[in-house]
Amino acid sequence: MKIALLGATGQTGQHLVRQALEQGHAVTAVVRNPEKLAVHHDNLKVVKADIFSADSLKTHFQDQDVVMSCLGFPASFFSGVTGYTASMSAVIGAMRQARVGRLITMTSWYTEPNSGAQSSYLIRFLLLPMIRSVLNNMYEMEHFLQKTEDISWTVVRPPGLKNLPASAQEFLTHEGYFVPGGGGQPARSSVGRGDVARFMLSLLNNNAWVKQGVAITTK
Repeated sequence: MKIALLGATGQTGQHLVRQALEQGHAVTAVVRNPEKLAVHHDNLKVVKADIFSADSLKTHFQDQDVVMSCLGFPASFFSGVTGYTASMSAVIGAMRQARVGRLITMTSWYTEPNSGAQSSYLIRFLLLPMIRSVLNNMYEMEHFLQKTEDISWTVVRPPGLKNLPASAQEFLTHEGYFVPGGGGQPARSSVGRGDVARFMLSLLNNNAWVKQGVAITTK
């Protein structure tokens, strides 16, 4: 399969690049700084583009089967985060022009403002306030996709991320903003980046979560 990948130089994106190549896919890594991607492969093409410009992206989306995104933007205490919605608007515009119909992207647990009410004290009162600007913009991006009827999108919502390779652990999934565990409390609240990449790539083979957001973790 031909994959146009955004965010390939990030920590999760690098796992996704390597796993996709190992599985025999052809990857076009659309990046802001090609020098940051230290992967070389006959089936890997690295191109530079403006992720906020549909015109800049559309050329690289031509003849692709799917667009996958691991883009991330830092939290801000002084101004709102806008990178997720701004980049996704450009991505969708470019996909329409290039006639690519499948999108797989990632956000996080707890994007919905009230969804962390059952989380632990540290998450609820320390972590979530620190990254709320990011979560809010992710939530806005999710709403943007929900109104996008002509694209078969999937939003993958992982919990806290660890820089670990893919494992063989079974996934737990939930159509919501976190994965419930026993007694309605959230399940395991961290997952390896390699496993997030593994789950995203598994979506290429089925339509189980098309036009849905899915929270994931591992057992």
